[in-house]
Amino acid sequence: MKFVHVADLHFDSPFTGLTKIQNGSDTRRLEQRNVFKKVIDYCKEKNIDYLWIAGDLYEHEYVRKSTIEYIHHLFEQIKDTKIFIAPGNHDPYIKGSYYETFGWSENVHICKNELECIEDADCNIYMTAFLDFYQNTSAIENIQIKQPHKKNILVTHCDLNGGKDENGFSYHPIPEAKINALGFDYVAMGHIHKTNFSPNQKIMYPGSTISFGFDEIGAHGMVVGEINEQGLHTEFVKLDERTFEKYEFSVDNIASQEDLIEAIANLQFDKKELVEIVLIGNRQFLIRPREILKLVETPNILKIKDNTQIGYDIEKIAKENNLRGIFIRQIIQQYQQGKYTEQQIKKAIEIGLNVME
Repeated sequence: MKFVHVADLHFDSPFTGLTKIQNGSDTRRLEQRNVFKKVIDYCKEKNIDYLWIAGDLYEHEYVRKSTIEYIHHLFEQIKDTKIFIAPGNHDPYIKGSYYETFGWSENVHICKNELECIEDADCNIYMTAFLDFYQNTSAIENIQIKQPHKKNILVTHCDLNGGKDENGFSYHPIPEAKINALGFDYVAMGHIHKTNFSPNQKIMYPGSTISFGFDEIGAHGMVVGEINEQGLHTEFVKLDERTFEKYEFSVDNIASQEDLIEAIANLQFDKKELVEIVLIGNRQFLIRPREILKLVETPNILKIKDNTQIGYDIEKIAKENNLRGIFIRQIIQQYQQGKYTEQQIKKAIEIGLNVME
């Protein structure tokens, strides 16, 4: 049996981080569609038996009916492929959702309970569904595999070894040891946007099919595989041509914000890269990342982050017999009197010296 495993497509995500690029959000949504079409074309060309979609196929809050119809049209093109969808926290199976109301094609099975088991000719497929936007418990812990002699698959949207977030909510936490003990031939997971792919590993996150930001650097795509008499064989197939990249840029030899803007504007990037510039080194002037970002006309650059350290020799400046020296001596005195924190003093020094330039 041959399969394709994808997750976290998030159709109709607003892509708010791409507003700096003209038509950036719309372009990314088109790229998202093209990537999913690659998945469907692969299933068609390779005669794939099963397509497992492990949650967050779309964004419940934003998805349009036209997008659902687009997905449905693609599903109809692979009628010989059986499609199994395990709704996640962004696309839960809830009243009025498209999972409940839309007329999906016959080759599509959508899980609508916390736990289901579908007995198919080639394998038994266990599935879970989010029935709300959070899920604090897991029905997986109650699974008893009915037919161990058959191939048994688990398709689930879950937080492997996860706990509660800062608000006290969980996203279907599952202990990895528990899944291992159940003995599935393959576990198709979703929720984590970075893949944990390792050849022939049984418990797998494919990651999101496309990258959604700078915390998702690396290849994005799908896991394809086959289970036969020799066992499990898997491969990761990259689908997303656009990449989010971080580049460090030292300000050690930069004298002013104007010089910094000019230097950043002269940087060259691949047209498919979306870039975050991380400023490092010792600064001799006040850095305003948002202002710099507005003035840099390179469309690839979406974000500028300041990780620099203040580069002034404070002790030396304090000995100067001029306005700068008087200012620094007064600032140091106020810090010694406990009027301000170290961070506040550093910012005051930086602003004050920048004005005196």
